[in-house]
Formats: sequence, C-alpha cells, structure tokens
Amino acid sequence: MPVRRSLTIARVFLRYRLDQLLPAEERPLWLRGLLLPVKLLPQSKIPRGERLRRALEELGPIFVKFGQLLSTRPDLLPPDIVEQLDYLQDKVPPFPSDQCTALIEEALGAKVGEVFAKFDQQPLAAASVAQVHAAELKSGESVVVKVLRPGIDEVIQEDLKLLGVIARGIERFVPEGRRMRPVEVVEDYRHTIEGELDLTREAANGTQLRRNFTNSPLLYIPEVHWDYTRENVLVLERIDGIPVTDLAQLRAQDTNMQLLAERGVEIFFKQVFEYNFFHADMHPGNIFVSREHPQRPQYIAIDTAIVGSLTREDQYYLARNLLAMFRRDYRMVAELHVQSGWVRSDTPINAFESAIRSVCEPIFEKPLGEISFARVLISLFQTARRFDMAVQPQLVLLQKTLLNIEGLGRQLYPQLDLWKTAHPFLERWMRDRIHPKTIVGEIKRYGPEWLEKFPQMPQLVYSALEQSRELAPQLEVIGEQLAGSQRRGLRQYIRRVAGVVLGVGAIAVSKPEWLAQLPPTGWVLGVAALVLLLWP
Repeated sequence: MPVRRSLTIARVFLRYRLDQLLPAEERPLWLRGLLLPVKLLPQSKIPRGERLRRALEELGPIFVKFGQLLSTRPDLLPPDIVEQLDYLQDKVPPFPSDQCTALIEEALGAKVGEVFAKFDQQPLAAASVAQVHAAELKSGESVVVKVLRPGIDEVIQEDLKLLGVIARGIERFVPEGRRMRPVEVVEDYRHTIEGELDLTREAANGTQLRRNFTNSPLLYIPEVHWDYTRENVLVLERIDGIPVTDLAQLRAQDTNMQLLAERGVEIFFKQVFEYNFFHADMHPGNIFVSREHPQRPQYIAIDTAIVGSLTREDQYYLARNLLAMFRRDYRMVAELHVQSGWVRSDTPINAFESAIRSVCEPIFEKPLGEISFARVLISLFQTARRFDMAVQPQLVLLQKTLLNIEGLGRQLYPQLDLWKTAHPFLERWMRDRIHPKTIVGEIKRYGPEWLEKFPQMPQLVYSALEQSRELAPQLEVIGEQLAGSQRRGLRQYIRRVAGVVLGVGAIAVSKPEWLAQLPPTGWVLGVAALVLLLWP
C-alpha cells in the first residue's frame, strides 16, 4: 500500500472522526487502545453520515463510487448513513479537449476530422472514469463519443488495493466483519469498476440489451457503432429523450404517468427473470423517456457498463420468496432461505419463521399500494442477518436496481402498486418454468451433453440404486424423526431422485435421436419421470 496514499486516508479518517462510526461496544480491545489518543481530538458536531460523505468525496472519485455502491445496501447500513451516501455525486472537471482528441485519434488510427463530420470540443458530461462529447458521423448520424480519462486505470488499481487492505482488516478484526463479507463486496466492486474501464464491454452489454428488447414498446437501447468503438472509445447513437426526472416536460406532453411507472416495473422483471440480464445502473441520470407516443411511453436507457445476472437457482428461490412473502407464507420464506443456502442449514426454522412474521405482518397491514416492495425485501434480509445470513454479493446489484426502479416509479406515480405488476408476472414465470414445452426445450438444449455421458449412464444408475437401497433403513428412521416441512422436503427429494432415475431409463432405452423417436417404453418412463419431478 503506497505510504503517501495511506497517510492521506489516515488524515481524512481523523479529520472527520470516522472512528465514531463504529459503536464503542463493538470495537475490539486492540482497536480501543489504538484509538485512545484520537479521543483527545475535538468531537465533531456534524452528523456521522455527512462526515462519511465528505470524507469519501475528499478521497477522490473511486471512493465516491464505492460510497455509491454502499448506498444501495440499506440492509447493512443505518438509514442516516444511507441517506447521506445517496447525495454522493460523481462529477469532476473535464480533462482538456486536446488530450481527448489525441486519445480518439490514437484509438481509431485516423484524424477526428476524417471520422466525424462534426465533433464538439466541449463535453456534454464529465465523470470520474470518462467524459462524453457530441459528434456527427460522415453519414449524417448524430452520435455521442465516450472517452476514458487518461491514466485512470493506474489510479483505480491503486485505490482498489487500498480498499482491499481495509476490507481484509474489517473481516479480520471487526466483530461480525466476516459475516458482512467485506472482501467479497470489494471484489464485486472491483469487477464493476473494471468493467467500466473497457468500453467494448459496455458496448457488448448495450448490444445484448438492445437485442433483448428489439421492437419492444417498453425499452429502447441506443445502437453501438462498432466500427468506431475501441477499449477506450465508445461511439453510440445519440438519443433525444426527456430526462425521467423532468416531470414538468413529461406532463406537458401529456405522458401517461401511471403506465410509465408500471412499465418501469415490467422492464425490471423481464430483465431479471425472462432474459436474466439486467441493466444494473438504472439511476435517474441514465434513464430518459421517448418523446413519441406519450400515451404509450417508452423508456430509453444509456450507460450499460454495469449489468447483472443471477444463477438459475437464485432466480427460482427469489421468485418463490417474493410470492410466499406476499401470501404471508412465512414458513415457506424461512424454508427457502435455508434451501437456497442464504442462511445456514442448521437455522431453527420455527424461530426464523416467527422473526419474519414479526417484521412483515405490520408492513402488510397497509394497503398493497402503500407498501415498498424493495423495503420489504430489505427488511427480510435484515431479519435474516440475525440468523447469520451472510451478504450475498450476487444479489447486491439486483437490490440496488429494484430500489432505483421502485423509487423512480413512485416519483412518477405516487400510487404505484408494484405488486400489481409483479405478482402476475412471477406467477406466470413460475408456471412457465415447469411447463412441458419449457422442459422439452431444456432437453433439446442440453440433450447432446447428456448423450456424451451416455456410456457412463448404466453404471451411474446402478450405483445410485445401490446407494438408495443401502440408505433406505436410515432414511426411514430419519423420516420418522422429521416433522412438517422437513418431512415434506424429504419426500420431494426422494420423488425427484426417482424421477431422475426414470428419466435416465427413458434415455437408455432410446436411440440417439431420442427426442423424436422415443419408443413406447421410453415414453412410459419419461412420463413417469415428469410426474415424479413435478409432483409438489
């Protein structure tokens, strides 16, 4: 860790008395001793959240962006700190236009005048990582040119090293530090920020999102001009939309605000569950509304550097959690947290269920239109923390995006009932997931991989049956001891094992073109497998 930068951080730490952010009773003895001389410094009268915000702003753009990431974790941080972190602004002075021109010419191997008919030397916007200029191609198309700051890579790498050292210290020395997974949070941030340093990655993300929403009335993504795009230069179609926070302009063109808010929710769920590829930086500065068809408004999204996706398992458990929660099936919510691995397998289900009920019941006494969907999810995670739920880095971007979408929707249309849109979508998604067409599609997609392992199948089936026979007495004893949901879960597991065995049998008695030419025996075994696999 560079000495000069370390001293700078220490100076800022002391100036803003950030030692007070950690309650005295939670400080280990060694830290109390180390901070003893600090107590001689005058107490600050500035609220702690504001002190942290000022400190991050003074430490520079990388710490500002890290603070912005932390602002999306209200399940970990107190509300007063989250509120102040929301005020962090990623605004820095632009770098000189001659430097910008030189970078573009080096990247494209041609003079700016040879590539663009017009190029505005005054940037449209400047941030910590890049700045954006307006331009016009020789073909007459209006574009924007995004250029990385010179030397930004070295600055980011140094600050990432510092954040890594701090995270390891928190994990090792601060009580509950390991549960918060600070090292994983920093690594997640490293992945995010390094993604912003490669503009071809941002271009690829934008192209994928654009493909997902081709001809969609919901969302428009600007076209990437790949011929002029490099690792440090990105050329995009210039869009003409109304900033989503400009409510006066939206109302002036008679925009259907309710439909606009509801379409934002629909976009979120489509991205997360249908495409499993979502724009994870949908703050108001990146969202516009098309000027066309105000009664059927369409969103326009820019800045696709940060995207997210979930594992198939997390998709499934998240959907079931949300459905169970709004049905007030708290037992199911508790069980799903265990099944997903979000909390430890030895978590007492009854106590966990009771804790979830005590948090959720007061919330659900309100009309659904007044309930914050994102806040319910955060309250659920806060409750799970008491049962040693570790931070789930794969859900951080999702939670951040949901907070942005719901906050934006309520700003556009305060009566937004997010659940009215989400509930039928999730119900339909769950039905489609187990629909025979979906299963057949999965078989078509992954069938060749199964056939590659076909020679091993007989031995694997025989071994599985042998193990089942040997474990049967133990399972019977365990089954007598289990009660309620645990016994149901065991029965479901046994049925699924049997279903897999029968499914393998269906393949074993079939020809290589097994999907199209299943013999009668194969069909019988296949149907039996589906019944066992889908039986609740």
